[in-house]
Amino acid sequence: MYRICVFAGTTEGRRIIDYLTEQENTFVAASVATEYGEELIEHKSNLHIYSGRMTEQEMENLLDEGFDLTIDATHPYAGEVTKNIVKACEKKSCEYIRVLRDSTSAGENARFFSDIESLVEFLSEQEGRVLLTTGSKDILKYSEIKDFQERIWARVLPMEDSISACKEAGLAPSHIIAMQGPFSSEMNAAMLKSIGADFLVTKDGGTSGGFKEKVEAAEELGKALLVIGRPEEKEGKTVKETISYLEDKFGFTGSRQVTVAGIGPGSEDMMTKEVRASIDAADLIIGAKRMLENCAPGKQFFEAVKPEEIAEYIEEHHEYKNILVLMSGDTGFYSGTKKLLPMLSAYSVKVLPGLSSLSVLASRLGMSYEDIVPISLHGRNASIKKHVERNKKLFVLTGGENTPEKICEDLTTAGLGHVKVYIGERLSYPEEKITEGEARELKDGEYNKLSAMIIENKEGKKLYAPGLPDDAFKRLDGIPMTKSEVRAISLSKLKLAEDSICWDIGAGTGSVSIEMAIHAAAGKVYAVEKKKEACKLAEENKENFNLVNLDIIEGTAPDICEELPAPTHVFIGGSSGKLREIIEIALGKNPSVRIVATAITLESIAELKECMEAYFFDDTEVVSVTVARDKKAGDYHIMTGQNPIYIFTMQKR
Repeated sequence: MYRICVFAGTTEGRRIIDYLTEQENTFVAASVATEYGEELIEHKSNLHIYSGRMTEQEMENLLDEGFDLTIDATHPYAGEVTKNIVKACEKKSCEYIRVLRDSTSAGENARFFSDIESLVEFLSEQEGRVLLTTGSKDILKYSEIKDFQERIWARVLPMEDSISACKEAGLAPSHIIAMQGPFSSEMNAAMLKSIGADFLVTKDGGTSGGFKEKVEAAEELGKALLVIGRPEEKEGKTVKETISYLEDKFGFTGSRQVTVAGIGPGSEDMMTKEVRASIDAADLIIGAKRMLENCAPGKQFFEAVKPEEIAEYIEEHHEYKNILVLMSGDTGFYSGTKKLLPMLSAYSVKVLPGLSSLSVLASRLGMSYEDIVPISLHGRNASIKKHVERNKKLFVLTGGENTPEKICEDLTTAGLGHVKVYIGERLSYPEEKITEGEARELKDGEYNKLSAMIIENKEGKKLYAPGLPDDAFKRLDGIPMTKSEVRAISLSKLKLAEDSICWDIGAGTGSVSIEMAIHAAAGKVYAVEKKKEACKLAEENKENFNLVNLDIIEGTAPDICEELPAPTHVFIGGSSGKLREIIEIALGKNPSVRIVATAITLESIAELKECMEAYFFDDTEVVSVTVARDKKAGDYHIMTGQNPIYIFTMQKR
């Protein structure tokens, strides 16, 4: 009989307990801090649960019962508990394993704080309502926030201790949300809306701790996500590594099998033999409704498309041992598989490919697709013009608002109505239909939402060179514009990527913003300009270039910057004396943001030099540029010098 002690209280701990209790000749002792934690664990004959917080001595007393292994799956923030477990294991000579929690991207609107005190100081300087989702343990510390009773709502567990702690801190019952998770992103968003919150406060609880759903809710509503960064854990094992270790050490049987399979465009005829065999072997099939109708007759199934819903269902239903998740098309081609796989780290996972809509449509046209560039506009906001201009052949996965007719309309509006378009509707189904013609001919048609496109542009491969001519932009007297040569150098210093998120502060005519948006075709550019007439001019220039990834925002920096998503790149052409504040906000949202700023006046040059030193940038550069342009004087041309420009580049590693 193997005896294993698990200090739980987290999703990871429950996964490991569920796995261990399925093994023969194994006894599991599970320690949880609360009665609520005990309720979440399925009781079994080979499991004993100890409920209540333990001291180090109590942990030693538990280990006196004799265990082959102790697994620490407590919360990442429970540092003191982990220290006590380690000490108890050392004294009782019991092998110890620490289970690590996966981290999650915090999104664009996140701001990090090292501790609660610094967060409280920040919120005291802000206006707006706050939703706390960090529990009741430290609620008293938050009571130091300015106007705490009016501004703060706390979401806590529906337990007497939690509610009492909130009341003792001074929260009225109407400001206490006592609910049991897990919470979906939609639920988080609904709560933020219901109280009119401007800030969502959380800890980085990882994927299984609901952190991702909070990130999604904050991003959807454009709210600021304030994160108390969790301590970095370097030593330990993931759930998957822990289970693998248990298998090697004790000879336990493997965990449940999850297969993620691409079914091709849809019809059964186009599924691979391997995928069909997986359908026959599965005791649970998960997928979209149209897939289940074809693939799961007589099988137990669950209808779901979102990766988080799929992962949650698998986690909660341990009765299924061989689970099949169906994905449309190919699992490696714009598939939800990419997002789902990290959520399945606790299981044995197999991925099966399928036929992609690209390969099927190309084959229908008798066309090789080795030179076709694929993009997805399914639920994405991107400039189709730039993709078509830069490529001779383009495959487009349509969806959402980006229907085939809208894409053809956009191409026609952008002066590309002559390009050849092939539209494949309901590929592989009996009602499959292929339509071809020029974009301007097809823009008035109606096409099935289950469609894909191939676009041919014989004039493709146009190269974009930074520094468009000044006369490419509409101009008005009194509205400044960064000139072509300076713009080209500034863009080269920015080092933009295809998916960069950019701020242009003091946008003027929008010339820099427009070139940013052209280069970062899969990214987003926010042009901030305080003058109304300048914003109007920038909008006209934006429309002239047909850019959907550029937003012109009328407002004053740095105030407006608080509302913007975290930037990867910032260009500052004008700061109205608020340079330090702008840089500070940008660094707060992204410590490694790359900043390029131009200056003409001695005062601005001096301020930029001070900022360069004050914020301890690792990579810095200052370039002085003097441009002279030719001017005709009679039969001759003379060079006329422009004002010298200083270009500052700053970035932390």
